[in-house]
Amino acid sequence: MNFDFSKYFNTANLEKLMWVLIILVVGVALIYLLAFVVNKVLPKSLSKQRKMIVRRLIYYSGYILLAFILIDQLNIDPTPFFGAAGVIGLVIGVASQTSIGNIVSGFFLVGEKSFEIGDVIKVGDKAGVVFSIDLLAIKIRTFDNQLLRIPNQTIISTELINVTRFPIRRLDFNVSVAYKEDLAKVKTLLEEVAKANPLSLDEPEPLIVFKDFGASGIDILLGIWFEKQNYLKVKNSIFQEIKARFDAEGIEIPFPHVTLYTGEATKPFPVMNTTTGKK
Repeated sequence: MNFDFSKYFNTANLEKLMWVLIILVVGVALIYLLAFVVNKVLPKSLSKQRKMIVRRLIYYSGYILLAFILIDQLNIDPTPFFGAAGVIGLVIGVASQTSIGNIVSGFFLVGEKSFEIGDVIKVGDKAGVVFSIDLLAIKIRTFDNQLLRIPNQTIISTELINVTRFPIRRLDFNVSVAYKEDLAKVKTLLEEVAKANPLSLDEPEPLIVFKDFGASGIDILLGIWFEKQNYLKVKNSIFQEIKARFDAEGIEIPFPHVTLYTGEATKPFPVMNTTTGKK
């Protein structure tokens, strides 16, 4: 069987192929250039999420337009493609209902604006910084620098906490003191610790609540208001300052004790010092 290469590899076809390659390279370059320019001229007040949406609209629409231009240059009749696309779309739609649900959920997430790129969120027992919001899922960078992917449909149907939504937040410290301590003195010490910390806000005022009579002591809640970017500094500094002030003032922080009782009719259990070997 003789194959006529000249039918396909001739001057006209090579010239057409060259033009297609030039259009492809220039078109891709123009799409990226347009996205770059638009990203620069967008207002700085616009969130990272909205800038990302604008860029993707430019990319998707640019590639679709470029595809039609290339098809026209190749003199290809697009009608059969539309028919095949309908059949393929139906098959894919039936086989990928979960993906379609994620895409629809992604539009709801973008419209609802519960969080944006750069926010710290908690989903279940997972927490991290929103790294990307895509069509099928959001990507979170956890605090130990791992990438966590969560499908959009899961986000829509799960309780989500946006930790950094507002400029200030409250950090709660659960403190316990022995029953013998003077609660008025303890309250005064906690107030002094909160006021002395430069990262603690005066307004709203620190919150002090006597919560429960616990198993080993009285449980107290100390709530400190601070600017959201100072979370770790506030947590570490307040924790250390409470411990230091309690030690300096002789305030006992209780811990569970275990007492062994054998009854009146038996002798006490012998207790031996393992270091000296004496009872």
